[in-house]
Amino acid sequence: MALDSSHPLCEIDDLHVGFPGHDGKLSDAVRGLSLTVNKGERLGIVGESGSGKSLTGRALLGLLPPAAHCTAKALRFDGQDLLAMPPRKRRRLCGQQMGMILQDPKYSLNPVMTVAQQMREAFALRDPKLSRKAMREKIVDALASVHIRNPERVADAWPHELSGGMGQRVMIAMMVSSGPRLLVADEPTSALDVLVSIQVLGILDEMIARHDTGLILISHDLPLVMSFCDRVVVMYAGRVVETCAACDLVHARHPYTRGLLAANPPLVNPPDELPVLQRDPAWLTETIGAVA
Repeated sequence: MALDSSHPLCEIDDLHVGFPGHDGKLSDAVRGLSLTVNKGERLGIVGESGSGKSLTGRALLGLLPPAAHCTAKALRFDGQDLLAMPPRKRRRLCGQQMGMILQDPKYSLNPVMTVAQQMREAFALRDPKLSRKAMREKIVDALASVHIRNPERVADAWPHELSGGMGQRVMIAMMVSSGPRLLVADEPTSALDVLVSIQVLGILDEMIARHDTGLILISHDLPLVMSFCDRVVVMYAGRVVETCAACDLVHARHPYTRGLLAANPPLVNPPDELPVLQRDPAWLTETIGAVA
């Protein structure tokens, strides 16, 4: 895939996200993170739970909880300063040009609204002038585009009537069908079995290629990231410790990344015991090179 790195689609420079403790002092969950995503690029972010991956994606889309304290030298999308943007304009931008797929549709979809009602709410942000009939057609077409066999029936279904894979397809249809320029996918297959995960990733791959969408894929699954992404950022304790081409991740040099790779045993001749990651306090303060 030929990527244009001269004009990043989005740019994060020195991002800090903190939360106040019982004593009122801020404790940083993301500390000095910097990265870029180019048009059509697939960037994977990997790391342990609590390393700041999801908070990074939410900060970019302005979806942090009210208690969060967010600062950055730059937070840009297509050259636009997101930090200086009025909340209403930023919300519209997220509804039209930026989207996020969350990891479990059971918690992401509203249980008291049908699929059609939720998709109508999302699509109205992008095209508020659509007639009721045109909106219904758009919803059904979006569901059909993610290979749902009976989109009319699914449109009228409640979230509890959907399987995990079906719910995730609905989330993809809601976020991707209008052609966002940037998509953040936060563990989109973590709640699915292997076969359904492959199907969902195939659909996501097809939709991203169709719209030339930039992707940030947040995942614990290193083999998935290596096969699906162009570039990988490795996070530890809110910081970037390593970045490399996805195909080169198996040759990573940082001991933390090597430890994550070692925690994925091979299916053939697996070791009797998995190695225990030995953490070095220096990882919290070491100088990190700029992310290309």
